[in-house]
Amino acid sequence: METSLKKILKGYDNFRKKYACGDQSVMQHLSEKGQHPKIMVVACCDSRVDPGLILQCDPGDLFVVRNVANIVPPYEHDGSHHGTSAALEFGIRVLKVKHLILLGHSQCGGIQALLEQTPPPENDFISDWVSLIKQNGIQDLEQYAKRALMQSYQHCLSFPWIKSAVDAKELALHEWFFDIKTGQIFTADPQENAYYPLDAYASPCDHTL
Repeated sequence: METSLKKILKGYDNFRKKYACGDQSVMQHLSEKGQHPKIMVVACCDSRVDPGLILQCDPGDLFVVRNVANIVPPYEHDGSHHGTSAALEFGIRVLKVKHLILLGHSQCGGIQALLEQTPPPENDFISDWVSLIKQNGIQDLEQYAKRALMQSYQHCLSFPWIKSAVDAKELALHEWFFDIKTGQIFTADPQENAYYPLDAYASPCDHTL
């Protein structure tokens, strides 16, 4: 058996021992009580950017949707299929999460393909998807990825039930940027149009939501 498969099977065994074994297991509790996460994350499919691992969460802590380049599309109520929008609707209207985190990252292949206009050779869907992020003259990959986060933030507010929840202060939106090399998260300050290290910026005493 290949090494990579052995590794994940060992991880599965460790998961079962930690979360699923015994009468008081976490998974048994979640099965009986259902899920009630307070935080939703829109993250990239990139294998290096796993929200649950980065934030060291337990099962039930996060409601997560992942797609290429962590893009939130604009609100479009039509006859097409909208996977990310459906996840947003479930998280916000059904689960009623209190925080929606848009988690971008460095070295994003989807953003790089958009920046360089070099779609992958196997490309039935990727180019159309990343084209939701509009060209803006930025040539630096990380700055482009951060601008893409801003556009996704703006797209979030095109959903009427997201905007109403934000206006009512029932939902907080966050723009986070994960640097793969350092393993550090930076958070956007929209008023200053700048990013700051998450640990230095976030107040540990902020319990407004």
